[in-house]
Amino acid sequence: MSDITLTIDGRTVHTAPGTTILEAARSVGIKIPTLCWHEDLGAPSACRVCVVEIVGSRIMQPACSYPVSQGIMVRTSSPAVREARRMAVELLLAHHPDDCLSCARNLRCELQQLASDLGIREIRFERVERGLAKDESSPSIVRDPEKCINCRRCVEACEKIQGVAALSTVNRGFDSVVMPAYESGLMDVVCVMCGQCTLACPTGAITERDDTARVWAALADPSKHVVVQTAPAIRASLGEELDLPAGSIVTGKMVAALRRLGFDRVFDTDFTADLTIMEEGHELLQRLTSGGTLPLLTSCSPGWIKFIEHFYPELLPHVSTCKSPQQMFGALAKTYYAEKAGICPADMFVVSIMPCTAKKFEAQRPEMTASGNPDVDVALTTRELGRMLREAGIDFDSLPEEDFDAPLGISTGAGAIFGATGGVMEAALRTVYEVVTGRELPAESLEFHDVRGLEGVKEISVTLNGNSVNVAVAHGLANARKVLDRMRAGQAPWQFVEIMCCPGGCVGGGGQPIGTVMNTRAERARALYDVDRGMELRSSHRNPGVAALYEEFLGRPLSKRSHELLHTHYTPRR
Repeated sequence: MSDITLTIDGRTVHTAPGTTILEAARSVGIKIPTLCWHEDLGAPSACRVCVVEIVGSRIMQPACSYPVSQGIMVRTSSPAVREARRMAVELLLAHHPDDCLSCARNLRCELQQLASDLGIREIRFERVERGLAKDESSPSIVRDPEKCINCRRCVEACEKIQGVAALSTVNRGFDSVVMPAYESGLMDVVCVMCGQCTLACPTGAITERDDTARVWAALADPSKHVVVQTAPAIRASLGEELDLPAGSIVTGKMVAALRRLGFDRVFDTDFTADLTIMEEGHELLQRLTSGGTLPLLTSCSPGWIKFIEHFYPELLPHVSTCKSPQQMFGALAKTYYAEKAGICPADMFVVSIMPCTAKKFEAQRPEMTASGNPDVDVALTTRELGRMLREAGIDFDSLPEEDFDAPLGISTGAGAIFGATGGVMEAALRTVYEVVTGRELPAESLEFHDVRGLEGVKEISVTLNGNSVNVAVAHGLANARKVLDRMRAGQAPWQFVEIMCCPGGCVGGGGQPIGTVMNTRAERARALYDVDRGMELRSSHRNPGVAALYEEFLGRPLSKRSHELLHTHYTPRR
């Protein structure tokens, strides 16, 4: 079909059929404000902030959902349009708390920014308090329905991207509000704690639980030996939280900043990502050779684990028994490292910096106490670490590049790519290939490009020693459903399946900087692959720290001690 020609604010615009007015305007640099529209989610057309005038039409139309048509003339900033937008925003503000200065989303709130952009200095309507209670039942996410503007972005994210549908709109008119079913707490429904709703929310209605006070207290306690681990994805996203471009790699400065905060040791979760490959890779080989349950499903994403516990509990025997890298690290910190450093595990406080709100839930699971103490004491998100750095007054740009501490700070490129969808699979294939064939992969064959990228489900076949191994990769839980439904129906041709809870993998985790969309996820993933490419060691089994760990402490992959410390079980939740 031929292009459509229209006029927007006196400018001639050519665009494809099916394009919305919003998309057409943005294509030529005309900004139309939005609240309910989201780049990854589409347009619920709920807020009316994006209304425009169409010459000849009696009513204003929402630009986010109104399709272009031949010859129409659109006005995006007429006096009537500006007044309609101010009216819509003032009505929202009349039903919204005015605690902006103490709100978790202060200066990062889309409603606040829009009110400023529209020049709103006073509200013509009487303020209304709805008297809705805050939901703090979850260890990961806090809901403040008083701040909900009914944009439904969280509902769309939970239902369409994650396939969970833990949230919906209840009541009607001015009484409508987004809630879990039966107005329950998040802990009492099928919420998987992924935090994609926190990324979608334009205000402070849904935020991560703030655990920074617990970390500050531990850092100030002279009786505590406080160590920190940083997930692979953090080095590619923390910069954004500190106003650097998407995909900026800040590994060395991040290490320096954490030391300046007062951590006794700064370690790298990439170490236990490499360890996960050793344990999970050997678990796969064991199942392939002994007739174990196949396909093997990865287990490093806690939101994904809670999802399968709720929705597909009969498939739990397929899930790897390996703990996530976060929990493996905590178990080793309070045993292996504590022993080497001569520190009582009870005096050790382990902090994780994670891209994921579900990691908070995972850390408090009762199964995660291998040392007799919680493996991990506190899991912080990327956003929380950013707040701590700003609170401490650390000038991030001026910091030197510093290295992680040994022994739990040694890693390979395979550990780094864990942060992107397909990364766990690629890292596993690098190691499994050599274990099975006895041959080292040549440098030009280390990269398995077929498992990379943002396609929802990817399937490939890999030849190992003359035998074909079929694998699949899925990210985002709605895509995971497609894989699990095929398994349920007996139509799964795979031996190994990687599933990541969040779109893009950990680079798109629910604890990442506000404003995370597909483009930023892609930039962060690209950065991690660059990290991998620049490392001397690129396969997990080449990690000398992991080799020493087995020699000194664990014995071998899947040993009795490995099972005690690094493996776990999961719980049907129906």
